[in-house]
Amino acid sequence: MKILIAKEQLVDGLKSVQNIVSSRTTLPILSNVQLQTREDNLILTATDLDVTISAKVDATVKNAGDITLPAKRLNAIVTAVESQDLDLEVKENICSIEAGASFFRLHGLPVDEFPPAPKVEGEAITLDHGRLRFMLRYTSYAVSTEETRYVLNGILFNFGEGKLALVATDGRRLALVEEAIEAPEGRCIVPTKAITELGRLLGDRGKVTLRHTENQASFALFKDGEEEPSVNLTTKLIDGTYPNYQQVIPKESKETATLEREEFLAALKRAEIMTSDKSSSVKLELGENKLLITANTPEVGEAKESLAVSHEGGEMAIAFNPKYLIDSLRELEEDEVVLELTDELSPGVLRTSGPFKYVIMPMRMN
Repeated sequence: MKILIAKEQLVDGLKSVQNIVSSRTTLPILSNVQLQTREDNLILTATDLDVTISAKVDATVKNAGDITLPAKRLNAIVTAVESQDLDLEVKENICSIEAGASFFRLHGLPVDEFPPAPKVEGEAITLDHGRLRFMLRYTSYAVSTEETRYVLNGILFNFGEGKLALVATDGRRLALVEEAIEAPEGRCIVPTKAITELGRLLGDRGKVTLRHTENQASFALFKDGEEEPSVNLTTKLIDGTYPNYQQVIPKESKETATLEREEFLAALKRAEIMTSDKSSSVKLELGENKLLITANTPEVGEAKESLAVSHEGGEMAIAFNPKYLIDSLRELEEDEVVLELTDELSPGVLRTSGPFKYVIMPMRMN
């Protein structure tokens, strides 16, 4: 194997795949990235056996071949050299790297030890780069991190009735966003690690092809105007039955208030300062065209702040964990949000003018 490649191309390729490479693994091959030549491209692949990512970059292939090299060390070399052009030559699992006045000889492992990339044969569903990134951003913060609730450690992709719904919940809050799309009915739970990597890889333009089977899903990322994917991500799916999220969403509310999002977010951040691990709630008191936010923690102190809101109706008081409201508000893009309340014991709903809903369970008021 012998190739010429621009430093920028190799840096971009390694950046796409190296996040899932673990330096602490009982299988040394999993610390490596696989390099394979194909026509005028170099394919870089990394895997942790749950998630596999392949990235295609441009290269001048003089002699075809393949090898696996230590991912972190290869990345360190490529980013450190000053030359913008690199010459890689592989002989007997040793890769020589020439970059201007710099020279390295890096020991690799045979490709036949590297786990083969899984193939997912499901029907292709085409999504937009920017929209999918937006949907992941609006939901991923609500995913559960508790290992005992394994089925909630990912985002539900639910296809049906002419739309795609993405749902995430940890049992205390639930985020839902929908997108109109024609696709066969089906659902899959994509784990957090794959979601994190996918969100990092997605751009503003281009298309994504999703395929899923009972236990695997693949996301092929196409740059705008290109016919072949630049990145492929394949992941194992979470096995289990996702809770009926529709039952959690209140069908109607008693009081509705419209708030300026950034103002509401800033006020909650200030109130959160006066909470503690033992008392992590803030009280929201809704009145006519105003919202009073109060944090009162005996061992810490008290904070109060009044916001002007658009609300005509009765008075109501309810308490929430401010972190859960802040998590959602900081990810939203809309200037205004709507807060829907029923009573102090019922879930509150935060929504926007778009197809987004955020259900949050109340806390006991002091």
